[in-house]
Amino acid sequence: MSSKLSFTTRMILLAGLAIGCLTALWYTFVALKEEPVPRDEIVASYAYRAPADIGMSVNEIGEGLFEFSYRSFDGAQVNGRISYPPAKQEKYPVLVGVAAMGRGYQRWWVDSFKGRPTVTRVNEITERASAKGYVVVAIDARFHGTRKDPNRTLGSIMNDLHYFGDKRDYEAMIRNTVLDYRVLMDWIAQQRDLDGGNLTLAGYSMGAQVALLASALDPRVNRVIAMVPPHIDDKTAIVAPKNLASLIKRPKVLLITADDDEYASREDNLHLYEAIASQDKRHQVFEGGHILPANYIAEVGSWL
Repeated sequence: MSSKLSFTTRMILLAGLAIGCLTALWYTFVALKEEPVPRDEIVASYAYRAPADIGMSVNEIGEGLFEFSYRSFDGAQVNGRISYPPAKQEKYPVLVGVAAMGRGYQRWWVDSFKGRPTVTRVNEITERASAKGYVVVAIDARFHGTRKDPNRTLGSIMNDLHYFGDKRDYEAMIRNTVLDYRVLMDWIAQQRDLDGGNLTLAGYSMGAQVALLASALDPRVNRVIAMVPPHIDDKTAIVAPKNLASLIKRPKVLLITADDDEYASREDNLHLYEAIASQDKRHQVFEGGHILPANYIAEVGSWL
């Protein structure tokens, strides 16, 4: 028995050693390392040429509710939805909703989609914004919702990032989504009934990441609501909000975080808040994890 146990113990030790060696090799040769990028170089990576004609197509699907599509800076088709409040106005303030990873634009209007609940409750933000006279508009991010690519799934992009050290498609997905929103803001600025000078970006999780980046790059944004942005370090430096936070000077900023968020520690969130240059900013911390408690909606509603 003792010799058999000894053999088993040796096998366990050898297996542990093999796993340790494989882990060391993966970390050394495959895993992403932090690579800081100068701020000016990051800003330059978001340069784009606005199309003269984006071919905006709008179809009414309900009273004051429309779906649309347009061509972005690189010719890619962007799909989204826009809703008008019941109260008529000469010019409407605009709230641009930016969805979480894996979520489509529809979530900003429905409490469930395809049988799955909208756990982020962003549809309740739309309800509050509409009651206050806002037009609400949202689009699908690259590789999300109506823009899914069966040959390049979101899961495969994230697996390449986390397990194979390939960040190219992840960074391109975030960067190009930011630019899709900037092209959308170009269109908003051209609409007579939309107040381009009263523009709010509201994003949840990955949507908060995109909203913060867009607000740093685009001076037309005058309010930002960033809800539980994930902490992005310099492994993917060009899409890390912390690296452009010092450019968020003009907008009024509401940063909402959780004290036990699996995607951002309390220290990460505090450092992000401190890095935001705006003098008109507020940091609200809720108990819990990445899915915020229901009462966070009241904080957003009172801030609009």
